[in-house]
Amino acid sequence: MDTQNPSAPPRAHVRVAGNTHPGRAHRTGGLQHDNTRHTTRFVVIGNHLAQHPELSLLAIGLGTHLQSLPKGAPADIKTLAARFPEGATRIAAALRELESHGYLRRERVRTSSGRIVTRTISCNQPAAVRQRAEPCRESTPPAPHLPHAPRKKPARKALPAVPRPAYSGPGILQAATDLLTDLRRHDSRLLLSADDTAHLAPGVAAWLERDVTPAAVRRALTADLPPEGVRRPAALLAHRLASQLPPPAPFRAQAAAPPPPVRHPLRNCDGCDRAFRAPAPTTHCRDCRTDLQEAA
Repeated sequence: MDTQNPSAPPRAHVRVAGNTHPGRAHRTGGLQHDNTRHTTRFVVIGNHLAQHPELSLLAIGLGTHLQSLPKGAPADIKTLAARFPEGATRIAAALRELESHGYLRRERVRTSSGRIVTRTISCNQPAAVRQRAEPCRESTPPAPHLPHAPRKKPARKALPAVPRPAYSGPGILQAATDLLTDLRRHDSRLLLSADDTAHLAPGVAAWLERDVTPAAVRRALTADLPPEGVRRPAALLAHRLASQLPPPAPFRAQAAAPPPPVRHPLRNCDGCDRAFRAPAPTTHCRDCRTDLQEAA
């Protein structure tokens, strides 16, 4: 009796080619391109931005728009909100997305007048910028590992010099210190450290020495602060103290002191023998002179 092999297939399988698979329909839809070569007014956008897997569609479109703008064009939120219908809130969120992925940088710079403004920088290849910023590890030998060596902090940029008073007494320096310490009550952004206050106090004393009232000094230091914020308030105040220093107060001659009162010598009255003061040759006091005049 023949034995049947249960593991043998009833018939041989035939491999079906991928293009002729009965379950796969022929794809005729999808995106098609009708391209014409640009010769003027075009910008090259990398696929790393146009097809970024993490950026939103608004951020990709806004990044493309920023890369197409000429140098010096306004790119603040107010200008972009006036140009597009999305509104300031959504545009600000898209700018933060671009900034977090390296397609946008915002730097604060000081103008010649001392005002701090924000500069927007659009980057078309963040990966290339990161490679330039990273040191070359192959050419630079690694530093020896020191397990307990303290890490050096970057040196802080020195504050601008401030004017000095001609006579720096303790009273005027204390008044200047109190004025600087009180600035945070008028604007919380002007919170100064103890070192910054000690550096700025002689500059405020130079203003007070020139007959400028504390209220006028406070107005000069707190007026027209940048709306985007103050990164280093001490540097801004030092610049204003030096650049806006008023001229010395005009000379005022002191008024002549009044002459001292005349003190007549004491003498005794010939009538009542009472002591009184009177110029010579008076010999009677006031009361006796009155009696003599009435008797006459």
